[in-house]
This record gives sequence, structure tokens and C-alpha cells, in this order.
Amino acid sequence: MFLGLDLGTSGLRALLVGEGGSVIGSAEETYDVSHPKPGWSEQNPADWETACDKVVAALVAKHGTEMQALRGVGISGHMHGATLLDQGGAVLRPCILWNDTRSHAEAARLDASDCVRDISGNIVFPGFTAPKLMWVAKNEPEVFANVAKVLLPKDYLTHWLTGAYVSEMSDSAGTTWLDVGARDWSDKLLAASGMQRDQMPELVEGSERAGTLRPELADRWGLPDGVIVVGGGGDNAAAACGVGALREGDGFVSLGTSGVLLAARDSFAPMPSSAVHTFCHAIPNRWYQMGVILAATDSLNWLARNLNQSPADLSAALGDNISGPGTLRFLPYLSGERTPHNDSAIRGALLNIDISAGPADLTQAVMEGVAFALRDSLEALKSTGANLTRVLAIGGGSQSRYWVELCATVLGLPIDLPAQGEFGAALGAARLAICGATGADPDTVMTRPDVAETIHPRDDLRPAYDAAWRQFRAAYPAIKAIQ
Repeated sequence: MFLGLDLGTSGLRALLVGEGGSVIGSAEETYDVSHPKPGWSEQNPADWETACDKVVAALVAKHGTEMQALRGVGISGHMHGATLLDQGGAVLRPCILWNDTRSHAEAARLDASDCVRDISGNIVFPGFTAPKLMWVAKNEPEVFANVAKVLLPKDYLTHWLTGAYVSEMSDSAGTTWLDVGARDWSDKLLAASGMQRDQMPELVEGSERAGTLRPELADRWGLPDGVIVVGGGGDNAAAACGVGALREGDGFVSLGTSGVLLAARDSFAPMPSSAVHTFCHAIPNRWYQMGVILAATDSLNWLARNLNQSPADLSAALGDNISGPGTLRFLPYLSGERTPHNDSAIRGALLNIDISAGPADLTQAVMEGVAFALRDSLEALKSTGANLTRVLAIGGGSQSRYWVELCATVLGLPIDLPAQGEFGAALGAARLAICGATGADPDTVMTRPDVAETIHPRDDLRPAYDAAWRQFRAAYPAIKAIQ
């Protein structure tokens, strides 16, 4: 048996699978995000420990016999968070999360430093880890002076489970401290943000052993001795493992809280100016690139909250099939934007509002705005040489056939809808554990899910949506000029 843990922004999901990939059981626990000031987003690492304790205990209660056969654990987690520990391993302050924008000035300063983009392969975004530490050094010097180790969120959970300070390549690539091509910490990048190599965890590949489960935890949960914990992966890399997106040309579109268009790459091919993320994959000698928009289903949730309706009801009102773009234009920059603008200050806009517009028109505008923003990411990916010919749809928004058909048409790509079953980050983490504990080949273990349906672009409507996307794209500089 193998356990995949997915440490999400709002909760922890555990998935128990057999060696062949069959799902035995699952458990979930939620926790809160704190926003003490505008633009701040923090979390208490102790909440991750509590959640992990509860989900494992729940699986033991439901599947005690199977858990007795546990051989390996893999962990996926939200990226870029800064968890700061002192020399004794105590947490110094709440973790600063991926969607925290307080360090925008530090990110701009670091991004302008010599060699930073060349070595890291990426623009320095405000959400990345390195500028967070620069902010702490400036604003909380007493905390910064005591930082002995910086751990990403999932790596803190690995530390709690094993006692080891270990990270892996896919998550570390989002810190601005990793030489992403060489797959190692860069002394130049560390020095540029006032850090040292001894403050970093040891690096392994995501499918390699990071440590073993601490005996006291094994005793508490009634688990066998010597359970291996592998490096795991950042959430999107683990999701790619879960859907079998490992090779050049493989990819997925995620309509989750944020939106992601990911392309697997066989080689390191960065183009930082595109604002595309170029990161190590969670398996050796592979990379991936992705365009990221910060508010995908979050945009629909925002609308639903303000209309006092559920997102599902708003989506259902549009039916299953698109009929052409509306006249309203929504810019989904509710929390700033990454690809292609790298603009933490930009905010959303709703244009061409008519007195006749109702909830359905607003919903259509929001869904189109997200699809158009993903088209921006596709164009950025193309500029790097990534070649996607079809993608798999994951995330909560993929339950809307309308939204998927809209994305297929706007992107000009067939979109596969997976059959019912488990896939994504928790399964990807479990698959990494299988590889680490058994020595299995990732290409054999990390297969694609069965496809229930393929949604093809509506060729009859593509010219109209292309024209609407060009209008959308022209709106950004105009809105930027007046904000």
C-alpha cells in the first residue's frame, strides 16, 4: 500500500492506493487561511500537522489491514510558501503563502539582479519564496536573524513525518534559489537574496527517498516500521504525475482556484520574458512549463458570492454548449496576474456593461475572461517552443461542459475529460511513493487516465472567439493605464 498526501491551500487530502494504482480509500481535513492585512496570506504549519494526524488516523480506522501493508508516502503541496524554522526546528512565524503579494517590491528588485533570470529560468514573481525572505529581512529582522532552515509547505510536512530537512526539484524550482537546468541550489541566487546554502534543505528527486516515518508516529498510528517517505512534488508537477503528463507534448488545463495550462518538456527550455514558469518535473531529467492565471474558478466564486447564488447554479444556467462570445468583457485579474503580465498590482475589470445584462450574461463574461486569459498563456507557451496538440481537463471548473467547450474553442485544442476515478495531485504523490519504494519506472507507473469524452473546438465559432480574445488582450494596457 502507498499513501499520497496533497497539502492544498484549504485542506489536506489523503489517498491510499495499491501497488497497481487501485484506490483503496481517502480522507480529508480542512484548515483556515489568515489574511491579517490586505495582500497578506498566511497559514499556521501546526494546522498541517493536525490535519495529517487526522487523515492518517481516519484511514487506519477505515482500512486498518491495508494500512498495515503501507510501504511508502508521497506528498504534494501548494508551492512557494516560506516556512521559517530556527536552529531547534521551531516555527518562527506563520507560513507566507503562494498568493501573498506583500513582497512585490523585493521581487522586482531581485528580478533586476544580474543572472537571476538566466540561472533560475524564470521571472521573479512576488509569490515566489526568495522575495518573501527579503521582505522578512527588511520588516522582521529579529525573525530573519534566527532563520536556520527555510522549508516549502509540503517539505515542512515531510520534516514533521521524518525529522529530515529535504526538498525536491519541482517545488524548489519555484523559490528563485534553484539552478533549474542543473537541478541544484545556486550560490549566486542564494546570495542575491541574502541567503546561504546551509539554510536550504537537502535536494532529492521527487521519486527518491527523503527519509522514513518517525517511529513515534508509526507507533501512534499503528503502522509498520520503516515506511519510506519520498521527495514528492509541487502541486502541479504531482498533478502531472497523476494524469501521466510526463513527455514532450503531454499537458493539461486546470480550472481550479487558479488556472494552469501545463506542458511537459523533455529538456530545459526557459524563456523568462514570456512569464511562463519553467520548472523541474517531479521525476528525474524532465521539466515542465506552465502559464498561470491567479483566478480561474475563484472568478466564478467571486461572482457567485456577489449574486448570492451558487457557482453550480450560475454555470447550469448557461447549458452545455457555447453559441458565440458575449459583448461583456471580464478581465479576471482579481488578485493580480502572472502569465503573461507579471503584474501583482493589476486588478479585474468588467467592460461593456449594458442595462439589459443579467446573471447569465455576467457568468458568460467571467467564463470567457478565464478562457481568454488561458489563451494568453497558450500563446506564451508557444513562444518557448512548447507544442500542445491536445490537453486533459482537471479541476472543479472542468465539471462544466460549457466551460470546457469554451476553452477548447478559444485554445483551438481538443480537451479530454477523464473518466470517473482518482487522478491529480494526491494520486501523483502516491505514484511517486510507488516509484521510490519499489524502484518502478515512472513511465510505467504514471499512465494517463481513461478518457470519458473528448470535447473538440467549435470550428464554426472559432473566428468569433478569436476576435473577442483580441479585444480582451487589447483591454489590459488600457486598464493598466488608468489604475
